[in-house]
Amino acid sequence: MIQKRIGQWAVMAVAVPLAAAGARKLSHTLEARRGPSGVSRALTKGADFLRPQKAKRRSWLPGR
Repeated sequence: MIQKRIGQWAVMAVAVPLAAAGARKLSHTLEARRGPSGVSRALTKGADFLRPQKAKRRSWLPGR
């Protein structure tokens, strides 16, 4: 039972982010070679679905 939970955690912690990064990299490579297309947009949307890019955090320090 605990092995199943460890396996699920490993998939969520390792495999999903790697798949999202791979799809995003492939999308950027396709766009660089052939320009924007439906396939490259679909790869980007899939990567965003798996692991959205985090918005930049605003600094709380004044003057920054």
